[in-house]
Amino acid sequence: MTGSPSTPTTYAPTPRTTGSRARERMAYDRELVHSILDEGFLCHLAFVRDGAPVVLPTLYARVGERLYVHGSTGSRPLREAGQDSGMPVCVTVTHLDGLVLAKSTFHHSVNYRSVVVHGRAHQVTDHEERLMALDAIVDSAVPGRAEDSRRANAKELAATAVVRVDLEEVSAKSRAGGPSEEPEDLELPYWSGVLPVSPVYGTPIPADDLAPGTPLPDYLTAR
Repeated sequence: MTGSPSTPTTYAPTPRTTGSRARERMAYDRELVHSILDEGFLCHLAFVRDGAPVVLPTLYARVGERLYVHGSTGSRPLREAGQDSGMPVCVTVTHLDGLVLAKSTFHHSVNYRSVVVHGRAHQVTDHEERLMALDAIVDSAVPGRAEDSRRANAKELAATAVVRVDLEEVSAKSRAGGPSEEPEDLELPYWSGVLPVSPVYGTPIPADDLAPGTPLPDYLTAR
């Protein structure tokens, strides 16, 4: 799903999405936000429970201008998302691209790309939308896997919660490049530069009870 031709190319900044530091790293470009979200599948979902902040790591997928987030029906906060007004949340996604090593400890940093989404989470109750969202969440982690799996049955669906958050109050932030050095530190005898970081997938390990002769799917050999 993509936006219509009339969809703005940027998200409108709000007080919550306007950074107080390093504002030059902030961006609201819709395509950039989508690309950062689409590259990942793990997010951190933040909300307030009993007056205290809570942050949960969980799986997500973007479908058009919505994020779908996976959870359990036994989770009280996700049950609160079933209320008409929804539940106030903040969702963050971050990719670490490199460790930036400067000549001084003060100027050490990281290269990264991140997206922060503010909004209200609403529980998905429509049956077909839930199935679509769960397929999207599976495919966001392993593209092609949803079609190559049994769909959840009624009992499993009853134990699974899916919430959606509209992409309206959104910002991206990133850093790239080498270290920023103080002029007086340039001649110090310390190595400086960037140590790149990227995810690495290992060799697939078959389940102990996998039927002999079951081939490894192409979508795993391509990773």
